[in-house]
Amino acid sequence: MSVSVPLLKIVVAGDGNVGKTSLIRQYCEGRFEQSRVATIGVDFQTKTVKIKEHTVKLSIWDMAGQIHFQSVRTGLYRGSRTAALVYDVTNPDSLANLQSWHEEIIAIVPNQRFLVVGNKIDLQPNYNPTKAKQFANSIKAPYLTTSANTGEGVQKMFLGMAYLALKQI
Repeated sequence: MSVSVPLLKIVVAGDGNVGKTSLIRQYCEGRFEQSRVATIGVDFQTKTVKIKEHTVKLSIWDMAGQIHFQSVRTGLYRGSRTAALVYDVTNPDSLANLQSWHEEIIAIVPNQRFLVVGNKIDLQPNYNPTKAKQFANSIKAPYLTTSANTGEGVQKMFLGMAYLALKQI
């Protein structure tokens, strides 16, 4: 008799070029590609993980960051258990835009749990996360930094999302 593994849909959202696809590829495939083509609409990957005594399969949805995909994205949030709001630590506008991403998602999933993620930390080693932490606190979300390039913080990000998604069950 096989034991069914729960499938948990999680969303990775944020402006274009903040490294969402690179984070997902680093986590699922253990590789980093320097040049990437922009995600069209949505892409997704799956990965089975163990959180404490639970084995779960993450369905990781990579949302296109460009504004012209907004109408496509909104319906794709349904059924998600948690969302990572990702910004590029070298691009202050991408942090400022997280508020809009947050609003877009909670309009569809009002009780969504979030994780705020500052990516590309390898490009800004002396980064000051004060504003990002203030935003994360304002939406009651954990905050962490990552580098899709080096892999720093990537596993912690996705395991954190899995943990938040499990708490929704």
